[in-house]
Amino acid sequence: MEEDRARGSIDRRAFIGMAAGVAAGVGLARRARAQDRPLGVGFIGCGGRMNAHIGCVRQLMDEGLPLRMAAVCDVYRPRLNAAAETTGGKPYDDHAELLADPDVDLVAIASPDRHHCLQAIDAVRAGKDVFSEKPLSHWEQFDRVKELTKLVRETEAVLQVGTQRVADSIWRQARELIADGVIGKPLHAQVGYFRQGDWGERGMPIPDPNAKPGPDLDWEAFIGDAPMREFDVSRFFRWRMYLDYAGGPPTDLYPHVYTPLAIALDLGMPMRVSGMGGKLFYNHEREVPDTVNILADYREGVTVALLGTQVNARPVETCIRGSEATMVFAGPGIQVFPANGDATPTMEVAREAGGDTIDLWRDFIDCVATREKPWSDVWTQYGVQTVVNMGMLSMFSGKTLHFDPDGERIVDAPPAGVA
Repeated sequence: MEEDRARGSIDRRAFIGMAAGVAAGVGLARRARAQDRPLGVGFIGCGGRMNAHIGCVRQLMDEGLPLRMAAVCDVYRPRLNAAAETTGGKPYDDHAELLADPDVDLVAIASPDRHHCLQAIDAVRAGKDVFSEKPLSHWEQFDRVKELTKLVRETEAVLQVGTQRVADSIWRQARELIADGVIGKPLHAQVGYFRQGDWGERGMPIPDPNAKPGPDLDWEAFIGDAPMREFDVSRFFRWRMYLDYAGGPPTDLYPHVYTPLAIALDLGMPMRVSGMGGKLFYNHEREVPDTVNILADYREGVTVALLGTQVNARPVETCIRGSEATMVFAGPGIQVFPANGDATPTMEVAREAGGDTIDLWRDFIDCVATREKPWSDVWTQYGVQTVVNMGMLSMFSGKTLHFDPDGERIVDAPPAGVA
């Protein structure tokens, strides 16, 4: 019986993936015929993570979707040349030139955090659909996220953010169950991201210690809208360690786990956010925190605890507590327990389909064809990124920060009329 149930789940997942692929293929084929060529994909930022996206596009091409790798862009010539050789795409060292290429229809962005939002804005203005790596912005760029969200709405561009855990169907299934009142009124949710290892130092090698600004390395383009500093080879290659370009766990990791909860709870913008933590263990050149805990209150009457550290990998349970029951994301997908703490589940719901980065790409390509909203859409990410940004700013200021919904601003005190 268990084998039959498991086999049925796998078959259903395969069917759902095949159906989505067929829908995407039909829509893309129609668009490709209209312009008499496959849709061209441009890749901006050709470091390690972009290799995964190039692999996804190659797989989709192998499956028969009318795509081609049209162009690549990077500010570091050795990476640019390697990506051009791998993809066959035309090389650019300026993303504006790539976006001006009429052969580029879609762009994937995997540059340093500071550039995601700026390059996405430029891409949407150039008429491109966008698959952007998380986080959607640097933690200091709230106004840019707001600008991008408004722009995507006005242009009806398709923008998918690379929080691949949302490819798992259980989050959309959970949203339906919650809307049906299975747990009563949602009150409290918790989620965490725990790992062990100073990824910034050990996970970002310096391939050329002698690298310097010049024709092969555009330092000013790397800096972008960050404070101008003298060239530092560590800052360039190990940018995740520095606050000018990254934020540590809250920006690098937490969007992965917060986005699914935002989907399940149908969360919008937070009411107030508190962030606590800091650089508690890895005390070297690294500037970004290693441990951060964030609490976010919403006007709908739910509080979300977002917890994590890079010093210890022991996880916490992902769950949503309601007035009538608790929803836990475990077992076959979802388990529901009584609110009184009884350890016997009253309901178990199997996931309809799992998923990973390739499934997020399939959803993106499907939405490019249908013009529907992708799983990790800009509105969901506007709320998620606002929580992350407020958590970082709160941690550094020592203040609980508030969100003014009328002015769409982060403020130090509750807006007028808000308790």
